[in-house]
Amino acid sequence: MTPRATERRLIETIRRAPAGGPGVRVGIGDDCAVLEPDAGRLLLATTDLMIEDVHFRRRWAAPGDVGWKSLAVNLSDIAAMGGRPRWALIALACPAGVGLEDAEEFYSGLLALASEHGVAVVGGDTAASPAGWLVNVTLLGEAVAAPLLRSTARAGDVVAVTGALGRSAAGLALLESPAVPAGLAPAAGDDVRAAHLRPRPRVREGLWLGSAGGVTAMIDLSDGLATDLGHVAEESGVGARIALDRVPVGEGARAVAAALGRDALAWATGGGEDYELLLTCEPGAFRRLADGLAAATGTRLTAIGEVVVAAEGVRYTDASGREVAVTPGFEHFVTGRA
Repeated sequence: MTPRATERRLIETIRRAPAGGPGVRVGIGDDCAVLEPDAGRLLLATTDLMIEDVHFRRRWAAPGDVGWKSLAVNLSDIAAMGGRPRWALIALACPAGVGLEDAEEFYSGLLALASEHGVAVVGGDTAASPAGWLVNVTLLGEAVAAPLLRSTARAGDVVAVTGALGRSAAGLALLESPAVPAGLAPAAGDDVRAAHLRPRPRVREGLWLGSAGGVTAMIDLSDGLATDLGHVAEESGVGARIALDRVPVGEGARAVAAALGRDALAWATGGGEDYELLLTCEPGAFRRLADGLAAATGTRLTAIGEVVVAAEGVRYTDASGREVAVTPGFEHFVTGRA
């Protein structure tokens, strides 16, 4: 089959997927998609690259995993704004030797997650890559309420996170381990590997929090708590004080850390790719938000600290109240990812 025929077959495969909701006047197959946002809604736009041997390794990430995660990281950005994801454009470049079956598996994983969140794939491109897989997803969404920014935290606010942290970094450590450590419960291993390979972005949670009132700023935890909290502090012109003993560390991460002789808390603060939400909120709103989020989505919201004035900086304290150093999370152009 010629490359052009392969591309046409792939396009037809994607076109047979569910449309993903209203608003698509012209979808995939033309020069441009034609989209119709709801009247009065602000458009949200985000894009992310996924590069082989930077964000994933093919020796343990199947094509379907790569497809799923490439959309998940963008969904998480929309969730952090309190928005609803709508339309995706997918650019995929693969090296020689990657067949149509692998490309179809990639889209199968991506479309499975898209279907969960009502996202329509409305265009994109395919190409050959000289070395390794390269994926670029552009995702468009709509703001249901005023978008939640990372630049609007205020001194006195509560700092809180959804879910549990460190699971993705634990999954990466387990995938890199030459053997599954003796004594590790299979369920713990499955939990952390899934968290790394097929993360579940907090879209429902972001939508609920965006409309609940009382949230002052929000960001998704893609590069690690230490790095992403630093972004909020810098953009908002504030500092923060975080109690490390209050940071929710995933049980699977704790189990893997114990089996490998690693530090689960370090994974939770600097491991990255948890795709949980970090938010700041009015002090009087926290309990209402925590109870409401649990009732609406089943997701826990944990207070881990408070916003302080900029002059105090971002500080982390242990259970005794002593200030301790925390290693930053992922920084592009400084460290590798996968």
